[in-house]
Amino acid sequence: MKINMLLSTSGLYFFLLTSIAFAQNKQLKDHVLFYSSFDGTTTADISVGDSLIYTAENYEKTDNVKPGLHNPDVVLAKNKGLTGDALHFKKKNTSAIYYNGSKNLAYSSKSWSGSVSFWLQLDPDKDLEPGYCDPINITDHKYNDAALWVDFTKDLPREFRLGVMGDLEVWNPEEKNDDAEVEKRTVTVKQPPFKTGKWTHIVITYSEVNTNTSVCKLYLDGEFKGLVKDVNDPFTWEEEKAKIMLGLSYVGLMDELTVFDKPLDVNEVKSVYELKNGIKALFE
Repeated sequence: MKINMLLSTSGLYFFLLTSIAFAQNKQLKDHVLFYSSFDGTTTADISVGDSLIYTAENYEKTDNVKPGLHNPDVVLAKNKGLTGDALHFKKKNTSAIYYNGSKNLAYSSKSWSGSVSFWLQLDPDKDLEPGYCDPINITDHKYNDAALWVDFTKDLPREFRLGVMGDLEVWNPEEKNDDAEVEKRTVTVKQPPFKTGKWTHIVITYSEVNTNTSVCKLYLDGEFKGLVKDVNDPFTWEEEKAKIMLGLSYVGLMDELTVFDKPLDVNEVKSVYELKNGIKALFE
């Protein structure tokens, strides 16, 4: 009798956990603005705005931008992804490769919230060439002017950082090398979990940007790593110029790029991290 009761209780507990996870995933599905699985194509699987990827010579010369990948060192790697294919940066990338951010990021000049989720595979100390590397940079201009980014620092052993840089004319109008001001706007992970052959999950969340209560957080492999708050620089964009910049000076694999229209909480971040078949599992 006791054994039967124990089995029944365990079954009920498993059922409840499964039901909660299913309900949570269904809710997350409704908050996906943009998703590129990189499976067989660089065209986004889901997008509110433009779904195409673009290539230009660099971010200072985008007049001759072309849709698609036009750098032979940046390719789709078949069956190398977290699931399916992945985007592979085979050598240090200096070209401009990006998705249009307009509508795909749901930017607001009054209060802007959301999350960006993606996966990387590399050994930073072995694979990256000298210099800083920005796997993701979201801005309408450049890294220090109304930009959200993650980067690997230039010195060995490389650290991993989240940067939250508002309008340059507000936080650094004289463009001084002010380490203290930069530090206030970054989260630094001194021993990040990136390794050869291992996929690492990154989530950036941003809440109420362009208000006096903005908070931005960094998660790695489902674990909270730090936040930037009480730094309420405005993010002033020309939205039609906004870009999701990919792989600046990056060498390695990238997969499952997703933008949500809400700041994921820690349980939602873990839920995305634990999806066995990637974001597409939310839509099955």
